[in-house]
Amino acid sequence: MQPSGRGYDHGVSTFSPDGRLYQVEYARESVKRGTTTVGLKYRDGVVLIVDKRITSKLINVDSIEKMYKIDEHIGFTTSGLVADARQLVDRARVTCQVNRMTYSDAIPVTTLVKKMCDHMQSFTQYGGARPFGTALLIAGVDDEGIHLYETDPSGAYQSYEAGAIGRGRSTVVDAFEASWKPNMTLNAAIKLGLESLRESLDEELNTEAVEIAAVTADGYAKLSSDDTVKHIGKLKPLE
Repeated sequence: MQPSGRGYDHGVSTFSPDGRLYQVEYARESVKRGTTTVGLKYRDGVVLIVDKRITSKLINVDSIEKMYKIDEHIGFTTSGLVADARQLVDRARVTCQVNRMTYSDAIPVTTLVKKMCDHMQSFTQYGGARPFGTALLIAGVDDEGIHLYETDPSGAYQSYEAGAIGRGRSTVVDAFEASWKPNMTLNAAIKLGLESLRESLDEELNTEAVEIAAVTADGYAKLSSDDTVKHIGKLKPLE
């Protein structure tokens, strides 16, 4: 593929004449090639669902991580370059620990999001480094309420009622816009998330590749494999 930047993509700190940072746009393409991850708010918290996309029967499924517990009340899911995401996850966990040691309290979700995005933005402004080729869905519950944020390699972030990242983002978002409702039950939210994820894949879900977690006032909790299989089994077969 021929580079489209005409030389302006050689450095992350160089703007093109039309005001674009090509390295940031290339990082976004990396996210778009990643596996689809969905998140949606429900009555008591946020549901996160990931598809780990197993490419070989020889792969140990447990070795693939796309969903992370960051603090007792915060969870991340990622799409894009896994190694880049791991660096952000480690930094987020340390940030949460520092806040607890400094203030003897859990970090507000919005504060963590801003700190993470400030860090990501710094990699778009200085030479000698490249942007992170990953996006995050950040879910949490704190004194301010229920939160679901989506981050971008540029360091931008937005709050959503329901959202997705990865290659199937547009399909999932269309499904959420048509069917998501406030005050959904946990089971209804999981069903909608799984149906939307399956629609983006255009095939039946692999029960071994799907993980589900919920973040509530009681904390972050990942569903067991058996519970995940049960929820997938309740879906109507694709026509």
